[in-house]
Amino acid sequence: MSDDSQRPIVVKKIKKGGHGHHGGAWKIAYADFVTAMMAFFLLMWLLGSSTKGELRGISEYFQNPLRIAMSGGSGAGDSTSVLQGGGLDLSRKAGAYRRSPEQGESRKLEDLKKKLEDAIKNTSTGKLAQYKDQILLDITPEGLRVQIIDQQNRPMFKSGSAQMENYAGDILREIAGILNDVPNRLSLSGHTDAAGFSNGDKSYSNWELSADRANASRRQLLTGGMDAGKILRVVGLADSVPFDKDNPANPVNRRISIIVLNKEAEQNIMKLAGKQAGEPEQADSAAEAIQAGATGKP
Repeated sequence: MSDDSQRPIVVKKIKKGGHGHHGGAWKIAYADFVTAMMAFFLLMWLLGSSTKGELRGISEYFQNPLRIAMSGGSGAGDSTSVLQGGGLDLSRKAGAYRRSPEQGESRKLEDLKKKLEDAIKNTSTGKLAQYKDQILLDITPEGLRVQIIDQQNRPMFKSGSAQMENYAGDILREIAGILNDVPNRLSLSGHTDAAGFSNGDKSYSNWELSADRANASRRQLLTGGMDAGKILRVVGLADSVPFDKDNPANPVNRRISIIVLNKEAEQNIMKLAGKQAGEPEQADSAAEAIQAGATGKP
């Protein structure tokens, strides 16, 4: 039996040391994260501020970069082709797409529509709120259209007459102040339902009646403060353009339509009248011509 006292004594010492310096690793990861976020937001800003033409050009470049290189280095900013564009002035024909004058005019008409809608909703001080069911607003190819329609129990005019009810005059005078704030010119048209006169169209008919009602509306707009030079056209369309095509006798077909004309529509009317836009108006204006025809004057 061995003597335990003769065994060697082994002393194990555990060396406690540091784990190496790694305190800066998180900083590198954080810096990468911040850089990635900055690149992301920069990309979002570029996408938001670039035009459709620029985006299309960039897409074409990455799909076929050789095409741009072979074209002699033209920019990719054209709104129709990546072979044109670039240069210092991107507003030129060969450059990136910019907002056209037509777009700016459309924006102004939308703003005017919003202003009218707010006036109609204003129940505290506005006079139009009580007639909101009779005022219709929409954007047409000619411009902003304001239609004032009849209701069964509240017509704008006395039956078969161009004599306007008092509340109809209130509507037109209130609208006149809002429409007078824009430089656009106006077109007025009168409409009737399909109910005709006993003598038919050979004497006084819906054609004369609609023209007389349109002209009466013109006078109310002027009374409301509208500049007379803003009214470009006054016409009577009888029942030829019904609001309710399925029911020609519907009271809504009796209406006054006011169009705040865009520039293109105004120029088209001037061309049809044999004049150019900007040419001084003569005494034979559309309104006077209709008034003369309705009264039988030469």
